[in-house]
Amino acid sequence: MRIAKHPIIEDYNKGRPVTFTLDGKEMNGFEGESIAAALKAEGVMIHRYTGKQHKPRGIFCAIGRCTDCVMIVDGVPNVRTCITPLKEGMKIQTQYGVMPKSE
Repeated sequence: MRIAKHPIIEDYNKGRPVTFTLDGKEMNGFEGESIAAALKAEGVMIHRYTGKQHKPRGIFCAIGRCTDCVMIVDGVPNVRTCITPLKEGMKIQTQYGVMPKSE
């Protein structure tokens, strides 16, 4: 289930194995792959829930144009996980609705 080639990111080299957490649960991935790819490989398909109807959303466009894959990453909301590289120790959280950016 691991994504091997990305349609937009030209240099898609996976690095060393890393660990990260999703809602407090430890998971594994490869440094440099997208957060969304690492989550998909771990069987995670839901990244956020819509604000009004609480419908699940996950990878849709996989090129950073929509907001279906946004999550809270290291305390920052609305991170497009399909184009954000994974790093060791990232703390990723399921997002509920689109959150305002902190100033």
